[in-house]
Amino acid sequence: MRIFRTLLISQLLSAFLLAAIALTALVLYTQQQLDNDQQHATVAIEQILSHHLTGDGKILSRQLDRSFALKSLRISQLDGTVLHEQNQNNNNAAVATAVLELFGSEFKQQTVRNQDQNIQISYQLDFSQRLQAFLQLVLLLILAPFVIGWLPVLMSKSSINRSYKRTTAAVNDLIDRFIVDPQKSEPDWNKIPPEFADINVALQKLAHYTRSQYNEMTSNAHQIAEEAYKDPVTDLPNRNRFVQYYEENIRQNEQNDFGVFAITRCTELQALNQTRGYQEGDSYIREVATIVKKLADNYKDNRVYRLNSSDFGILLPRVTPKEAENFALQLQSRLNEYQKMAELDSVAYSGLVSYESGKALGELLAVADTSISLAQTKQPNAWHLQKESSGLDMTNGSYGNQNWRNVIDDVLTNHRIALLVQLIQPANRSAKAYSEILVRFKTQENQVLPTASFLAMAEKLDRIVQVDRLIIETALTTIKNKNLQDQYFGLNLSARCVHDDQFIIWLERRLLKDAHIAAKLIFEVTEFGLQQNLKTSKRFIDMVHRAGARVTVEKFGVGITSFKFFRDLKPDYVKMDGSYTRHINDDKNNQYFMRLMIDLAHRIGVGVFAESVETQEEKHMLESLFIDGNQGYYIGKPAPI
Repeated sequence: MRIFRTLLISQLLSAFLLAAIALTALVLYTQQQLDNDQQHATVAIEQILSHHLTGDGKILSRQLDRSFALKSLRISQLDGTVLHEQNQNNNNAAVATAVLELFGSEFKQQTVRNQDQNIQISYQLDFSQRLQAFLQLVLLLILAPFVIGWLPVLMSKSSINRSYKRTTAAVNDLIDRFIVDPQKSEPDWNKIPPEFADINVALQKLAHYTRSQYNEMTSNAHQIAEEAYKDPVTDLPNRNRFVQYYEENIRQNEQNDFGVFAITRCTELQALNQTRGYQEGDSYIREVATIVKKLADNYKDNRVYRLNSSDFGILLPRVTPKEAENFALQLQSRLNEYQKMAELDSVAYSGLVSYESGKALGELLAVADTSISLAQTKQPNAWHLQKESSGLDMTNGSYGNQNWRNVIDDVLTNHRIALLVQLIQPANRSAKAYSEILVRFKTQENQVLPTASFLAMAEKLDRIVQVDRLIIETALTTIKNKNLQDQYFGLNLSARCVHDDQFIIWLERRLLKDAHIAAKLIFEVTEFGLQQNLKTSKRFIDMVHRAGARVTVEKFGVGITSFKFFRDLKPDYVKMDGSYTRHINDDKNNQYFMRLMIDLAHRIGVGVFAESVETQEEKHMLESLFIDGNQGYYIGKPAPI
């Protein structure tokens, strides 16, 4: 304990000082007493000599012994004849003698002469008793300050310990109160002892600062939590907030609550991001969010969430399925209006399902997702309401898959597809380019199906090879019938087809059948699809080259590709992913990367195209980097072939 050590040291220093002062005073007093005794003895001996008549040394010595305590005595005549001599060898006060000698005292024989009596006396007084008393006083004066000084130290230590314990307990109590609830705690400042008043003041300052910091941190934490639960594009609560709200207010709600839950899926988001850019995609999402929110606001206690990039979740508490149908009809009408304005094939599809308290969230989402699958087999922006969700489980999912299977089979059987083309504009006269063929799938009612959903379901239901064969047959027939053999066209192929041996055999025979058209075809395959199996990818490209056609690696730059990949596969073109071309006029990193890739590709004879070119600035920047061709809505929109 630092205070105790300081007090102890100060007490020791004080004891040393007091002992030194007392010892000095005692030495001076003792020296004075010894000098007085010596002077008194000298005077007395002189008087005894002046009255001594016999001249007998023994009689004189006995008289002196009776009068004084002598350590040594020598009586002699003035000529040196010794009449009597005596000595005491004991030295009982050697320590006291040494101490006094340190302070200048001298213990030596004194001499008294008397000419008339012809006697000389040499003597040394015996101060043993006085010196022993001096020594005792010295020890007392040395020890007393330390003993007396030690008592307040012990008492102070005990008092300090008690004060520290009380203060520690009080401070711990205050801290515990702040830990439990800094905002509501009311500390008892009187518990801290008065001697620690400065600590009390400091703690009050700390408490005030802690409260202010706590309030600020609480506010910041609340703001961060809100930001973490908010979608940055639409400002709607995100999936995490939806899960939290559902579990706390619906799943664990003991009251008999009910309502309708809907998922609205923006099926054109991926296509918009690829063809028109991410800004258009964000604008599309915001517009759908606005439509959904305005309609949902007509229902009390509604909640709208953005569950992921393309899905919105809508909770309509205490709404019956009949009322939900009216909501869905209005939503479809608004989406149809937006579709015409934005020139889209479709906007979004909605799946609705009724719920009640205690229903598991996973089951609710699964049924709603299946409802969307059913809605996507209908007209654009359609909806489907599943009124009874209990007991469906896997049967409902199978029903959705069966519906899609029927739709896909109908498209394949009746060739319900329409072809569009989008130009890749050459950057200079020497560059070669082509027009990419895009496909739209239709229902029996001649309504356009969502392309991304159709292809995804075809992949899932193992129909993608038949779909790609239908597209190729339709494209070759259209080119032949419309006498477009002098133009170059690009066709997209799925990764499944590239690695399917039966498909490759069929494609080679089909291309050889129309060799003059095959020479004008360029097959586009994603970089990721080719990387899945380099051996079969190389076999596919070699076959395409034998048939006179060419290959483009699209979505290039998304994966990790070495140029060994190009040396081995030897594609004819690469089409850079739209994430590199978007805002390239302002992005120095993308400019450097594109320039590097174009230079390396040209060195090995590979042409480079850019997709998602949406502005004149992007086009000019890409041309300055020596791109071979540009594709995007700024260059040209998809148009019927």
